[in-house]
Parts: sequence; C-alpha cells; structure tokens
Amino acid sequence: MKNKNKLELLCPAKNAETGIAAINHGADAIYIGYKSFGAREAAGNSIADIERLIEYAHLFHARVYITLNTILYNNELDKVERLIHQLYNIGADAIIIQDMGIMEMNLPPIPIHASTQTNNVTPEKVRFLQDIGIQRVILARELSLAEISTIRQHSSVELEAFIHGALCVSYSGQCYMSYAMTQRSANRGECAQPCRLKYSLVDNQGNTLVQNKHLLSLKDFNQTENIGSLIDAGITSLKIEGRLKDISYVKNITAHYRQIIDAALEQRPDLKKSSSGKCVYNFIPDPERTFNRGYTNYFTHGRAKNMASINTPKSIGKLVGKVTQNYKDYLSADMYNPIHNNDGLCYFDKDNRAIGFKVNNVDSNKIYPNQPLQIKPNTEIYRNYDHKFSQLLQQNNSATRKIECSLNLTIGQCNITLTLTDEDNISSSFTCTNSFEVAQNSDGMLNLMRNQLGKTGNTAYQINKINITNSTPLMPFVAAATVNHWRRELLEIHSRQRKQQHKIVQIKITPNSAPYPEQDVNFKTNITNSLAKQFYLRHGVQKIEEGFELKNLPQGQTVMTTKYCILYELGLCDDKSKKVKKQLFLKDDKRTYPIHFNCGECQMQVKFPNEQ
Repeated sequence: MKNKNKLELLCPAKNAETGIAAINHGADAIYIGYKSFGAREAAGNSIADIERLIEYAHLFHARVYITLNTILYNNELDKVERLIHQLYNIGADAIIIQDMGIMEMNLPPIPIHASTQTNNVTPEKVRFLQDIGIQRVILARELSLAEISTIRQHSSVELEAFIHGALCVSYSGQCYMSYAMTQRSANRGECAQPCRLKYSLVDNQGNTLVQNKHLLSLKDFNQTENIGSLIDAGITSLKIEGRLKDISYVKNITAHYRQIIDAALEQRPDLKKSSSGKCVYNFIPDPERTFNRGYTNYFTHGRAKNMASINTPKSIGKLVGKVTQNYKDYLSADMYNPIHNNDGLCYFDKDNRAIGFKVNNVDSNKIYPNQPLQIKPNTEIYRNYDHKFSQLLQQNNSATRKIECSLNLTIGQCNITLTLTDEDNISSSFTCTNSFEVAQNSDGMLNLMRNQLGKTGNTAYQINKINITNSTPLMPFVAAATVNHWRRELLEIHSRQRKQQHKIVQIKITPNSAPYPEQDVNFKTNITNSLAKQFYLRHGVQKIEEGFELKNLPQGQTVMTTKYCILYELGLCDDKSKKVKKQLFLKDDKRTYPIHFNCGECQMQVKFPNEQ
C-alpha cells in the first residue's frame, strides 16, 4: 500500500491557478476543494476547474487530492456519492474525508485519506483506519516526533503530517465553539474563528488575570528545522496548510519547503520525491516575508512556551529594524533589512497593541510613514507587507519547472525520426517521411537542428542532450520552421504519453467489521447521518451520541478541547506551588466560558456557559 521510496510535498490550492503555481514551484501533490463539502466554504471549485488542474498535475506525475472533509447530513449523502464518482472519472488521485458515512457508500476504486479532523492521535485509531481500507492517515498537528514514531511502529498505512501554516488551537474536528456562538460549524467549513478573538482571563472571585488579549490565538506552524526528523519518524507526505491563502503565499512557502526537502533527500539515497521535474526560482524563498503570526513548532519536541500570539491574531511578518528616534515627519531606524516604499510595517505599543502603518518613502535610515506615530526609541519594527517581494511573486515567471530529457535524431534515406526520453524513462517518437534535398553545408545543418530542437520555450521540458545519427551519405536540408514543427509535435505527443502513463492507484473499499477502538462514542465523533451511524454500529460501537450540530442546546457542553494550555503559556502552571487553584474563565463581551484543566492528560477544555 505504501511506496516507501517516495516522499511527497503536499500543497494547498484555493483554485486551479494557485494549484498550477504550486506545481510550478515544486509541489508533488495538491489538495483542493469542490464548491461544497470541502471544509473551506470560501475555497470551492467547479468540476471543470479541478479537471484542468488534474490534467496539468499529471504531466509532472504530481497528484491531486480532493477535500470532501465536512460532516454530512442525510439529505446530502446521495449528492456526495455522485460527486465522488465524478471526481474518480476525471482522474482525481484520492479524496480526503472526515465523515465515515462515506465508507458505507457505493464507491469507485478511489483511494481515501482520513482527514486530520477524524482526530488521528493514537496508534489504535490509526491502525483501525488502516484496517478498514484507508490508504493514508493525516495526523493531528499536536503529535510529537516520539508519538509519530510510535504510530509508525504500529501501522503500515501512509502517514501525512502538517509542516506549515495556521494552527487550530483545538484538536481538529473537536472544536464546536464557532457553531455554539454563531451557528457556523467548523466541521462544515464555516468556522467563524472565535479563537482569534479577544478574551479576558478571570477567576470566580471577579479577579482579572489578563485583560483583553487573544488568549487562544496560536502562532503559525513552521517545521523547517524538523523536516529530516519527520522523515525519520515515518512521514510519507509533508503538508502545507493554506487553502485560503493567496497565490504569492503558496509560491513562497512551496518553494521554501521544496528546497528544504530536496536537501534532506540528498542525504537519503533510499528516498526520492514523488513527482518529476526540477524547479528554478527567480527569488529567494523566505517564510517570514509572507503572512505569518510568528512561528512555533508546536508540540514537535514536547510542550513549550511562546506558542501563542496573544497580542494580535494578524500577520506580524519579519523583524526588519529598531527605531532610534521619532521625529515629526519621519522615523530614524537601525535597519536589519532594506525597507522600501509601499511596505507595510507594524510595531507593538506600550500596551502591546499591534499598530500598523504604510511606508510612503525611505531615505537612507529615515522612514516616512503615512500617519503620525506614537512610537518610542528602541521599539522593534516588523514588515508584514513586503511590496517588492510581493511584486516579484506575482510575476508569472517567478519559477519554472522542467522535466529533463534527451533527444535522439535519426536520419534515414527517406525519413527522419525524433525520439524523446525523459527522466522517468518514458519515450515518445515522431517520424517524418519525405524526400529531402541535400544540405549544402552539413555542419551548418547539424547546428541548426541542434539549436532548434533544443528550444523548449515555455513547455514542461528541458532537453539537455541531443544525439544525431545520420545513416545517409549526405545531410538532408530541412528548414528551421520544419524542425520547429517537428519539435512541437514531439513534445505534444510526449505530454499526452506522460499523462496517460500517470499511475492512479485503484483501491476498492470492501466493508468489514474491524473493531472500533471504543464501544461508546459521544458527540465528538461527529455522527450526523444515518450512514455514519451504520458504519460505527458495524464496527462494534454499542452506544452512539449524535453530533454536536444536531443538538439544540450547547449549554454546558465542551466546545473546545486543546493540548495548548493558557496557564502554561502565561507561566501560571506550576505543579509544585499550585499558583492557580480557583476556577478560571474566558470572558468576552457577551459570555463567560468556564475552563477545565485536565492536568492528567495535559489538556484544556473550554465549555459553553449555562445561559438562563
């Protein structure tokens, strides 16, 4: 089931254009959503656009996975089943699911990946998913390297792990806060992102420990330093988050990890990337120069502080300097990196509020902002919009990806044959049969043929070697336009050949009765339709509670379960001194949410208040 010799860089796509850009910048695979059921309401695509992306991806033997990872209601089941058949018919390489009701459908032989929203945390859960026919399991972001290694030791299913992007503070699939507050379900792709809002931390005696901070807003994930370790732990696919991100972000982050992964593969001769072609960039990738809230590697090496961005949920960007003096019309600054006109900068004021401004002009170490600023000397400044870098990434030629080839030109008495062989040892031929005039200058004719045949232009190919064999006593004369036509015909033939030879894995799901790790399941299992209920009953579950979205009253329910702990982040967790003994709450301008600290599991739960 698992190809142990290949490693995949998996990238997000809001639309087909972004997906094509990701491939051009080094992606081995793309995940993209249909216009519904894709867990990102604002990132939906038509069947035609998905098919266009698939056709382009398969040229490079890159794969395209379709996100169908929302929970489903009964009236949607037939539509989803028909959709899966449509996706199979257009060549989708896999579907990504959360709702296990899909496993009860009459499915085509398309591989199924279990979304991180299925709460893939334990070896037992991953082994169960393997046993029911899932090809790949997308692991929870909260897992450490040691925990991933343990899962690998107890299963052989493909393992996928996130390596970059926004972090949900709750375990994925286990957050109901958005639905409880707004009736917008995160498990339906409609999250209102309550974790990015301001809250105060208060106790049951009316004391305020922290006032109006973004206490649940995490920094962004960045595994740059841990790619080799994740590979060693058994990860098959390395995944970038960001189906709502713009094309510049996807280009930059994809290129960054392509270079990191390629460097890691050089040290591992037993592994290779899972697609074809080599990328050349006209920029230097830098994750700090596009959207980020600051970075964390989360729980990769265990629990650590500074996981959250409690002062702002917005992009901070890259530290670029420090203010030396604030004058009436400009700032003087010690600049660590060049600052340019139209850049967006930000800083934190005395109350740790993020203040943003635009740069109108830069003159040496003088920065002229677009507004008066109350900023003190020694204040650090960050660039959260890099104008020049953004312009560079918006260019169509920010990267090129080429499949390396050799070409053999065989000249016979009455025919000339061109044979192209690429880096995957796929060959295509084109033969022209004709009576040719004799070239007056044989060497000149050979040079013309070499030059014209090597001009691959904007195609996906790079011809590095041309061999010419002439079995006739005289060199035929061929016009440059004719040689160009032959080359174009050959490359078109070869592109069709590569797409036809793209290997789509065929996996037919055969329902079985492998026992589910639990016999009783609560609303966190997200069962919202009859097929999902049928699935769990068949796998031995005795007691089933319906999903949160089917409940009428959220009062008193746990609406968020997270491994992140506010007490630990704020330095208030101390097992010996027990600094905090009182009941604590998160308070916004409407409600007060009780917090429960499950210290035995090292987890935090946020509950919805019992409203009168």
